[in-house]
Amino acid sequence: MMPTPVILLKEGTDSSQGVPQLISNINACQVIAEAVRTTLGPRGMDKLIVDDRGKATISNDGATILKLLDVVHPAAKTLVDIAKSQDAEVGDGTTSVTLLAAEFMKQIKPFVEEGLHPQVIIRAFRTASQKARHVVNPLYCLPYREQRRLLEKCAATALSSKLIAVQKDFFAKMVVDAVSLLDELLQLKMIGIKKVQGGALEDSCLVAGVAFKKTFSYAGFEMQPKKYESPKIALLNVELELKAEKDNAEVRVNNVEEYQAIVDAEWNILYDKLDKIHKSGAKVVLSKLPIGDVATQYFADRDLFCAGRVPEEDLKRTMMACGGSIQTSVNALTEDVLGHCAMFEEVQVGGERYNFLTGCPKAKTCTIILRGGAEQFMEETERSLHDAIMIVRRAIKNDSVVAGGGAIEMELSKYLRDYSRTIPGKQQLLIGAYAKALEIIPRQLCDNAGFDATNILNKLRAKHAQGGVWYGVDVNNEDIADNFDACVWEPAIVRINALTAASEAACLILSVDETIKNPRSTADAPGGGRGRGRPHQH
Repeated sequence: MMPTPVILLKEGTDSSQGVPQLISNINACQVIAEAVRTTLGPRGMDKLIVDDRGKATISNDGATILKLLDVVHPAAKTLVDIAKSQDAEVGDGTTSVTLLAAEFMKQIKPFVEEGLHPQVIIRAFRTASQKARHVVNPLYCLPYREQRRLLEKCAATALSSKLIAVQKDFFAKMVVDAVSLLDELLQLKMIGIKKVQGGALEDSCLVAGVAFKKTFSYAGFEMQPKKYESPKIALLNVELELKAEKDNAEVRVNNVEEYQAIVDAEWNILYDKLDKIHKSGAKVVLSKLPIGDVATQYFADRDLFCAGRVPEEDLKRTMMACGGSIQTSVNALTEDVLGHCAMFEEVQVGGERYNFLTGCPKAKTCTIILRGGAEQFMEETERSLHDAIMIVRRAIKNDSVVAGGGAIEMELSKYLRDYSRTIPGKQQLLIGAYAKALEIIPRQLCDNAGFDATNILNKLRAKHAQGGVWYGVDVNNEDIADNFDACVWEPAIVRINALTAASEAACLILSVDETIKNPRSTADAPGGGRGRGRPHQH
């Protein structure tokens, strides 16, 4: 007689476990890798993604693409997460990290199918990942004395796979200049990037100070001077306009004089504020809150410049650059809370007008003004510059670099393959599989450039076996080259981080052997506007 099956879970719960479940997760990760595979390297293609609102994004950045792909598969989401973490931590190498994780899983799929326990595989991967990290450390090249050249080369390598690769030297220089202007903390927020449509890419410029778009202005604004030399700057968080009475405010007056007194009091409060600002000696008044028409006219009559509704981040950057502090009242506008700069001017950039504050004494901030044609193109340029800025920040903090273009991966692959032959047991095969998986980076670089990948990888293996540590793919000449001499450099931390994250993700997915999906998560999907009732059966 058959025993009665025990039903633990709610009806309709989808539960899958065991080896088929693991294989299904590995396959899902392969699909994610397929999505970004062709974007790797200088000859990588771009993806055009249209979201549910119809907004089109053209991107080459692995993390951006994966963020925009609305991935629902629980295991595949892990790959999206590691791409995001790589983007946040290092800025570049997001496609590499996704490819590596997927390739690790592809290489061990046969072992899983043959029934090898996942924990054995995980242990081997942990060992391999640790060994690889130890090898990258002594492989570090010595820090260059000319740090500037090192940083420019790292930025150029990061930009070479982007849309703006043609102007990579121009932008690499600009990015290094921008990061050099920051203080020791190297805060990303202190580099403002403003996009102005029109003009050519080469018209982009770096402002060693603050630039922000002209704010909304009232009548009287055009009468204000637009250029000052060494002005004092008042930074306010104060509203300088007459407020309409609240709807429910009630003031009882018996005669016209009393009413007039109330109106006058309001005006006097405003004029009192304006007078204090004028007497403080400030020539440029910037406020986060609106500055009304009365105030604008008042300042124009006294040759002051004012801008209201300045975005908060721009105001903070102005404070960092020009000194002073943001005031919430006008009663204490002393010398020490006012900022200073060498030149303030309003300049026409393309179709927009921008306020420039340059020659700032405490300039620990800067602004990059990007020019270009299509909006999507400028957004992609901004993302590319973000990656390059992150790379330069990393390179300043860890001034050790390795050669890119698949060179470091081939060297690690060679080392791990040799190491695997020294250990007995299953670990030998698994570490060998890890070593083979590392070759995906040079292989994909060849595929994306349209080269014969097998031929070039054979050449690379031979070269690394003879001790050519820095040999990688030469995308320009369809051959192999010493990428260290060719100045294809990346901060070592990018590679270490990518290896660690990819190994962790592979181990994480391998350690899952059962997925239980609650039926409610599918029944309550958005789009069924039927309340708690069942959807109509059509």
